[in-house]
Amino acid sequence: MSKLLVTGSTGQLGRPTTAALRAAGVDVLGLTRSGGPGAVARDLLTRRGLDEAMQGVDTIVHLASTNGRRDVEMARNLTDSARRARVAHLVLISIVGIDETPLRFYRDRIEIERIALASGVPLTIQRATQFHSLIDRIFSVQKLPMIFVPRWRVQPIAVEDVARRLAELAVGAPQGRVDDISGPEQHWMRDLHTFWKQATGSRRPAVMVHLPGKFFAAYDAGANLVPGPGYGTKTFESYLQEKYR
Repeated sequence: MSKLLVTGSTGQLGRPTTAALRAAGVDVLGLTRSGGPGAVARDLLTRRGLDEAMQGVDTIVHLASTNGRRDVEMARNLTDSARRARVAHLVLISIVGIDETPLRFYRDRIEIERIALASGVPLTIQRATQFHSLIDRIFSVQKLPMIFVPRWRVQPIAVEDVARRLAELAVGAPQGRVDDISGPEQHWMRDLHTFWKQATGSRRPAVMVHLPGKFFAAYDAGANLVPGPGYGTKTFESYLQEKYR
């Protein structure tokens, strides 16, 4: 392998993934809009300088995101450049349950997978469950005297565990869509709220809610879960202890 490119290398998932690859002795080039140490400044939306950044790259780990509709445009631009550069392996992160969950952001993830598959670039698609930080945020952003907690089971995973898996995949051969990964434990959200209260010292009570709609029905049915043993090693309680100690 001559060079590996990580898009979004300074993001929440990009940082630990880049670190894991470099710790394994891989020659990694980061790609971000602003550049920085070990990274080049390129914009996946304008394509400016994108083809040049691909020169000599064997593998791309695509982690850049705007958390919006323009992610689809970025994926199209990236795969076009990767195909022209004859990149040998594209590793794509995605989300568990997107086929069964009618959410706009999830529909975009399906479209990104479709674009990557149609590009002709050999690839590996890794779907993962939600990060611990998302569950934390669901509780933290609420400012009322009580916290509304959905009646869901969830199986969150640590960012570091996902990064470790992506690094493993990036140094191997393309595998298509691999088995989904999840955190080590399934919990009801009410239990995670209890852990969160203990870690943060919050005294706000939980109000359990069951909302109508196809999105909530999909989560009620467990579309966001992965059967069998979890891949991740860090529990939500461990995440909270590290963050709020």
